[in-house]
Amino acid sequence: MKRVPRRAVVTAAAISVLAAPAACGTADAPGDGSSSGGGFTVGLLLPDTHTARWATADKPLIVKEVKALCPACRVTHAYASADVATQQQQIESMIANGAKVLILDPVDDKALRSSITRARDAHVPVVSYDRLAQGPISAYSSYDSVEIGKIQAQQLLKAMGPKAHGGQVVMMNGDPTDPNTRDLREGALSVLKGKVKIARSYYTAEWIPENAFRNMSAAIAELGAGTIDGVLSANDGLAGGVVTALRAAGTTPLPPVTGQDADLSAIRRIVKGDQYVTVYKSFEAEAEAAARMAVALGRGEELDTIATDRVSNGTDKDIPAVLGPLVAVTADTVEETVVKSGLYTVDQICIPTVAAACRKAGLIE
Repeated sequence: MKRVPRRAVVTAAAISVLAAPAACGTADAPGDGSSSGGGFTVGLLLPDTHTARWATADKPLIVKEVKALCPACRVTHAYASADVATQQQQIESMIANGAKVLILDPVDDKALRSSITRARDAHVPVVSYDRLAQGPISAYSSYDSVEIGKIQAQQLLKAMGPKAHGGQVVMMNGDPTDPNTRDLREGALSVLKGKVKIARSYYTAEWIPENAFRNMSAAIAELGAGTIDGVLSANDGLAGGVVTALRAAGTTPLPPVTGQDADLSAIRRIVKGDQYVTVYKSFEAEAEAAARMAVALGRGEELDTIATDRVSNGTDKDIPAVLGPLVAVTADTVEETVVKSGLYTVDQICIPTVAAACRKAGLIE
């Protein structure tokens, strides 16, 4: 995948700009669903329910922005249970039921190409969301995953100190069918190669933390807990599984562990010292861009004033895109990043089990 990003990383100051699963066809925003009177249906297709952010952040943010931009529009949404066939059926259903534009976070970027072509042939533009799908998509809202991998690796080496030269690292990659997994790994390896030994590298089916736990337990059994100097974990969910496995093995001290998404549980782990870093991607910025592009496409408008980035997905070139800002969050920067941006309050982070660590970090008195 090739991309031409406006910017790769921004400072923490820049982020200031920044439910229960439902069946396909559930309406989230008012409107008659038709194009008359300026209203139409936006179909939102999300990949699974075990990743907390889809239901708690992305869906409500997209619905809110669509409603603000187009009060007469409505959003129907569906979760695919990490199953390609299910998502294909959901796409077909939304097209058949009159969706005028789709926002799609693909379970598998390649397998859904025929469904995206079907949408194009039905004159239903597709905004690829968070993951870059192959096929004739009309727009893309996400982040530069190669850059995220680089940030994770740079932060890991920083935390490893002297062991950043010659130490042993375990890589906990995401699902092998996810294009983000490939990009994250590419970015991380571009930093780690030649500096540390990649002692073990795993792919984690469906990004499930329990699978990461099993993989990490296997690495500990084969290598020995005391020989693992760092863990490059692709996201916060996997990091949770990694930390649990290290704790279960009695590893002391814990090696630095990376992540991304700034999950609340990960921020608590970071404050406690169980996880070293996460990469914060503003869900609000990503969702807002997707909603703005979807509404514009539904109205037949150009995207030039919204999408100033361009990406290539292997089938099409120069796809209009918005690539959002990236911020590394460590224990030293929690307050100036995720708290300052309004993502979480100190009270949300500093629950009783984290209170002592919060005092030490200066978050509470």
